[in-house]
Amino acid sequence: MKKLLVVIIVLLVAILMALTVPDKQKHKDAMMEAVNEYVAEESVDKLGDNILAKLGKSVVVKTVETALNSKLKVNDYYLFNTTHVRLNGKDQMLSVGLFGHVFTFDKEMLRDKLNEALNAKEEAASEKKAAKESAKELKRLQKEQKKREKELEKEQKKREKEAAKEAKRQAKEAERRAKEAEKEAKRRAKELMN
Repeated sequence: MKKLLVVIIVLLVAILMALTVPDKQKHKDAMMEAVNEYVAEESVDKLGDNILAKLGKSVVVKTVETALNSKLKVNDYYLFNTTHVRLNGKDQMLSVGLFGHVFTFDKEMLRDKLNEALNAKEEAASEKKAAKESAKELKRLQKEQKKREKELEKEQKKREKEAAKEAKRQAKEAERRAKEAEKEAKRRAKELMN
């Protein structure tokens, strides 16, 4: 009789669990409540209770809410369910739904996950900045290289121009000497005739 009673109780509990499994929205609501509490505590601790703190809270809460809407996955096990989100290539369990209640992660986990997300964002920004700086440096070096090439080309043209000028001057000098030699030859020929 006791075994039958235990079986009936287990079946009733299982049926109750199956009928009271919370839906995805209930998980989101519970998580947003935890996020709001955490952000409120952190902003008061770090920023005080001012307009900047309220603005920061609303931005963080909206960002988390958007992330939950797009990335939250519910795994249903009939008697209970869990929610997961994919962070940094790994599935992270955020909550467990059981008997109509949602049990969320603790504040330490939330702090760690928010810090991880912020660090990842900072790293991405840092990498982007470094890539931008590298591209800027490469562009500067290319510009400098072009400038050097133009200067070398200009110097080469200047040398060619000077060489052409010198060749022209030497040709004129040779022509002048040839004319003088011709004049001298004519003068001597004239002297000999006389």
